[in-house]
Amino acid sequence: MTQATELRRSLSLAQVTLYGLGTTIGAGIYALIGAVAGVAGTHAPLAFVLASVLVAFTALSFAEMSARYPRAAGEAEYVRQGFGSPAFSLVTGLLVVAAGLVSCGTVVNAFVGYAQEFIAVDATLAITLLVASLAALAAWGIAQSVWVAVVLCIVEIGGLLLVVWAAGDSLATLPDRWRELVPPAELGVWTSVFAGTFLAFYAFIGFEDMVNVAEEVKDVTRTLPRAIALTLGLTMLLYVLVTLVCVLTLPPAALAASSAPLALVFETALGGGSRFISAIGILALVNGALVQIIMAARVVYGLSRQGQLPAFLGTVAPRTRTPVKATALVAAVVLALALIWPLETLARATSIVILCVFAVVNLALLRVRRREPAPAGIPTFPAWVPALGALVSIGVLLLEGSRLLFT
Repeated sequence: MTQATELRRSLSLAQVTLYGLGTTIGAGIYALIGAVAGVAGTHAPLAFVLASVLVAFTALSFAEMSARYPRAAGEAEYVRQGFGSPAFSLVTGLLVVAAGLVSCGTVVNAFVGYAQEFIAVDATLAITLLVASLAALAAWGIAQSVWVAVVLCIVEIGGLLLVVWAAGDSLATLPDRWRELVPPAELGVWTSVFAGTFLAFYAFIGFEDMVNVAEEVKDVTRTLPRAIALTLGLTMLLYVLVTLVCVLTLPPAALAASSAPLALVFETALGGGSRFISAIGILALVNGALVQIIMAARVVYGLSRQGQLPAFLGTVAPRTRTPVKATALVAAVVLALALIWPLETLARATSIVILCVFAVVNLALLRVRRREPAPAGIPTFPAWVPALGALVSIGVLLLEGSRLLFT
């Protein structure tokens, strides 16, 4: 009997970490900083710190689960192991895929909208070419597609650091203005800080996509948990630094009123040239679409390998060592979403899907740990970590659900 072709393990710690940064530091942060500043004011840097703490509980749960069960379709596998329900596992996996597909379709549409500000292009043709190109790249090879994602991620990070450099003089005012960044002991002020914290929470979503390339990571039980921790830590440091220079350069109200707050900060600091930052934001959209296609294809592949989707979706092309059929299906659905359906409502609902997955994975880890000890060499954390992760996810989920219902 011929052995089925497996995915190629080629991703190092540096590659996986940069891939994780690319999934987390998306184009959203280029606009979200303004929204957080509009709510939390000059306390926005603190809001991002608090948000990173809230996300850390779930990130650590994902790190432990990824070491225990290093497989594609990670979230679905974690739920299957925790609750012993194939149906629940399948629903979880399909929700992750749906969130990725809708997110990718939204990003593709946004890319074309921004690109049309630079060059006249037919929207349908641009969407089709972009999706086909990204799908071909994802099918070509995991090393090749991740290297492209890494390069784009470095460009994204470079854009953020460029803003810090341009507005760096504002940091010189920190010794005189640091009190503006520390909230006083007043209920109304802290209410605004926590509102900004929950908004900033969404800027850290994306690290969970890393677990779905587990079968393509070298020394996965050591590498992937470290990469998740590094991704969260580096993201927090970068967000706080960028937010700090933003609120020291411009009033929070001005940041909140701008659709491109980072470009505004850059232009204010240097007196022009903001289109360059906007162009980097466009590349961030491309990176976001690419990593969502890679992620969704791996989840479809993993569900097929678990016997929960048709077997042909779990095949790996011998030449490229990638799930070509799963990638083609994902690309076809993304293209249909981007061309046919209005995505605004669905896009807002993706955050609810991800929060549900966060809550379920944390609860699954609690059940797994109660039933069986961790294998040797697996990173483990106190039980209160997944417990708090579940509580935070459910709390943010309720807040987001109420926002969707009443807006």
